[in-house]
Amino acid sequence: MDKIVVKGGKKLSGTVRVSGAKNSALPIMAACLLGSEKSVLEGVPNLRDVQTMCRLLRVIGARVIFENDRLEITPFSKMKPVAPYHLVSTMRASVCVLGPLLARLGSAQVSLPGGCVIGARPIDLHLKGLQALGAQIQISHGDVYAGTKGKLQGKEIYLGGAFGSSVLATANVMMAATLAHGVTLIENAASEPEVVDLADFLNKMGAKIEGHGSHLIKIQGVRKLHGANHTIIPDRIEAGTFMVAAAITKGDVTVQNCEPEHLNALIDKLQQAGVSVKRSKGSVRVSRKGRLKPIDVTALPYPGFPTDLQAQIMALMAVTPGISVITEKIYPDRFMHVSELNRMGCRIFLEGSSAIVNGVQKISGAPVMASDLRASAALVLAGLAGEGETHVSRIYHLDRGYERIEEKLSSLGADIRRAKE
Repeated sequence: MDKIVVKGGKKLSGTVRVSGAKNSALPIMAACLLGSEKSVLEGVPNLRDVQTMCRLLRVIGARVIFENDRLEITPFSKMKPVAPYHLVSTMRASVCVLGPLLARLGSAQVSLPGGCVIGARPIDLHLKGLQALGAQIQISHGDVYAGTKGKLQGKEIYLGGAFGSSVLATANVMMAATLAHGVTLIENAASEPEVVDLADFLNKMGAKIEGHGSHLIKIQGVRKLHGANHTIIPDRIEAGTFMVAAAITKGDVTVQNCEPEHLNALIDKLQQAGVSVKRSKGSVRVSRKGRLKPIDVTALPYPGFPTDLQAQIMALMAVTPGISVITEKIYPDRFMHVSELNRMGCRIFLEGSSAIVNGVQKISGAPVMASDLRASAALVLAGLAGEGETHVSRIYHLDRGYERIEEKLSSLGADIRRAKE
């Protein structure tokens, strides 16, 4: 098993290029099953989760060729509508094959999904939406069995959950509705850029989708979809992680191949904290010279502050003089990184769904253990700012969402390397 070794104290500077968005690529890969021809995706990041989805599509019945950042997916004429446990259990986004299989083949058997342990994330909204379209669903022995009598039927669906809209549920229902009879209206739909990117790809395949990017999406069902060519949007979470890396090291970094408008909430908080952020077309420059200021952050659905950047901003506030409050409104239990940050000398206390961060002057390197994908990134960031050496174990979490992160940080001047445990 690999680990990341970081020696802190280096100011990051230079230019780094962001990869394509994992959270956009995975549902778009699943959407390729809806067509009967080859689809070509560009800008696909070579990540552990992407490789898992490639294996899953091959098991279901598709020709998959992945070279560099180019992915070709050609569904076979005969597919097996089964997503087995050994693949689905490692990656939550694999549940996105449920909608396409149901719409294209009329049946699906998908194991209940796994992934990072960041709190309860049931798929109730996925099943609610698909049942509204006419699917008959049963859960047995850890698998979801879904089937239809005839074609799915368009309907008005409200995707309301305890913590707001769901990105993957919106994606699943939207994909299934593309081949349903009639019109589907998804109310309280997720408006994240990744949902917009999926809808844009589906429209290239011949779907008729309107309103994506808002909380009301309209889908006019069509008879069939074809293959399409598409470039995946840049990963806003990777971009945000590098932006925080510049701030936490008193660095000066230009992050290329990103969409600044996707990062408005983070940019606002960094500026409140005293960090300089300059926008350009397709890039942002982040630099810091003076002292940081404490801020309060609440993780909310888009366009609010991303939950996937909550751990990273906490690492920054941990070295900010004063008291900051970070509240998690999407996954209230997503604080497993707190204990590991405290091992490095941070002073963070939990009160319900909030973390009270009492900034310290310095933190020290220590052996720490990653619990999930974004927690891994936060520990690496803390290591960049810490004194001495930090060893981050279980970085297979990190490899699920960051492409060659140690190489990219090293190119900016970080003293970081991958090593064997």
